[in-house]
Amino acid sequence: MMFSIEEVKTPNGTLQYRKDHLTAFSCRITSGRIKRGIDQPPLNTPIPAGCPFCPDLIERVTPTFPNGKRIIHGESVTFPNLFPFGEWHTVSTITKQHRVDTFTINQLIDAFMGQMESLLGHEGYPSINWNFLPSAGASIAHPHLQGIVDRLASMRINQFIEAGEKYIRHRGVCYWDDFRAAERCSERYLFGDEILWIANPVPIGEREVLGIFPISMLSDLPDHLLEFCNGLLSIIELYHSLGTYAFNMSIFFDKCGLNRGFRAFCSIIARINPNTLSLSDSSFMERLHFEPVILTSPEDLGRYYRKEKG
Repeated sequence: MMFSIEEVKTPNGTLQYRKDHLTAFSCRITSGRIKRGIDQPPLNTPIPAGCPFCPDLIERVTPTFPNGKRIIHGESVTFPNLFPFGEWHTVSTITKQHRVDTFTINQLIDAFMGQMESLLGHEGYPSINWNFLPSAGASIAHPHLQGIVDRLASMRINQFIEAGEKYIRHRGVCYWDDFRAAERCSERYLFGDEILWIANPVPIGEREVLGIFPISMLSDLPDHLLEFCNGLLSIIELYHSLGTYAFNMSIFFDKCGLNRGFRAFCSIIARINPNTLSLSDSSFMERLHFEPVILTSPEDLGRYYRKEKG
């Protein structure tokens, strides 16, 4: 077994401690807490005036690439992030509409194509990410993807890469191939063959689903994009059927030109539904990459304290 479960009886049910043997990621599962009802039905807030991603403003207020252009695919518009937290950081709007209940397959394909086009050719570790709705950390509610390329892998991927290389050295086989084979026959299997969709046995967030690709690099994504977007729509529909609307999603890729047994994968987790108090400072970086984005420098905080205390 590729993970362990330890159970402890509590007055309100069973508490599980789960641990991933490859990376040592761990979580606690306590199904009884879902009865607390902390996730309420979503609140439809008014569409604000002045959204920079809406059609009347997007061409006037969003930046362009060095060639003076933006990338256009169908409804999707891709441009550099005005406030980046990666060495290369881009944004792709998914729809012209500010508020969307369901997405079409073409809307998703166009947005992911825009992301791929904006990231290819930049050296490092790419990821394509999505914060959907403010309670998932979206500072702008208008549906959009974010792409990042950094020379150093974020913490979660670095752990997978390093542990995966050790796995190959010790066992002579790829961890991801063993993982796919084990999970395909498990009760956590959802659907898919080339892209395997499963409920993560050691989830890092509520209702985490993994979509495991047979590829490692971003450049190979086009051959699997239609299948992936269809699968992603199925997961979003699954969330809706469970009463979940907000989510975080990331697709992680290895660095171009390397072949060390890593497999690209999508991680998607459910977040609490939007309500009047649900704007969150926890987004895909904190929840899926394991790297917090900090707004205040520790040195600035020190200077502020000394100045105030005079």
